[in-house]
Amino acid sequence: MTEKAKQLPEFELLISFPGIGDISAALFIGEIGDLSRFSDHKKVNAFIGIDIRRYQSGKYAGQDHINKRGNPKGRKILYFIVRNMIRQQKAAPNHIVDYYYKLKKQPHPKKDKVAVVACMNKLLKCIYSMVRNNTKYDYSYTASMDQ
Repeated sequence: MTEKAKQLPEFELLISFPGIGDISAALFIGEIGDLSRFSDHKKVNAFIGIDIRRYQSGKYAGQDHINKRGNPKGRKILYFIVRNMIRQQKAAPNHIVDYYYKLKKQPHPKKDKVAVVACMNKLLKCIYSMVRNNTKYDYSYTASMDQ
């Protein structure tokens, strides 16, 4: 599977991201497919199933949850990719890991899985943008955008 994925142009873009290796990139491409078929990043989120589900009735507003209607394997692959990024943060700077620790250090810190899902959302947006613009990952560019 890795050999087949290496032939695709998205593969090089994905492995330029710190924390995404050959196997993770091949699994991502195999499960999600061609990202350019989506018109925007919100549709990619809905395909994966990490878009927000809100419940409101009158004055009652329930707690927000992820939808989970999308691709469960794709969600699992993204979850493990973000976990790998956090685990391998010393290897190279990564704005997804920076965002994770920013969420954990707020005045009201987010729970671990909530922060990871937020990072999955940010990672999908970034990958979608990289594939649409055919650019490799550049930490200096993203670091200037986050401030």
